[in-house]
Amino acid sequence: MTYEILVHHFMVFCIGVLAVTVLFCLIRTIVGPRIADRLVGVNMMGTQIIVMIGFAALMLKEGGLVDVAIIYALISFLSVVIFTKVFTGVYQENREKAEALLSGREKVKTDRKADAPDAETESGKEKEAEA
Repeated sequence: MTYEILVHHFMVFCIGVLAVTVLFCLIRTIVGPRIADRLVGVNMMGTQIIVMIGFAALMLKEGGLVDVAIIYALISFLSVVIFTKVFTGVYQENREKAEALLSGREKVKTDRKADAPDAETESGKEKEAEA
């Protein structure tokens, strides 16, 4: 076997391994319990696909694929930034709703305390009535 055939087989093997890891990242992105897990999964998939395009460019000796990889890198970066902005906005909105609910409950509790007659005010009213 010549050196070029070994390199070719190695690159095919690397592309196969990267394809399997992309599937694992896709599963992590779908299943991920937190938003951060999903964002990291999307970012990792983008990076691995860029590397796969780079390997394909080397194997096929096509310089045009490098341009495709660069454009894909820009699109991947922008998509992660947009997802981060969207998820951050959703997180802030949910946080504000939770704070509003909590402050509403606290307000209801304080209103109930204000409406309930205190023992001291009751006894003070009784003393005034007696006098």
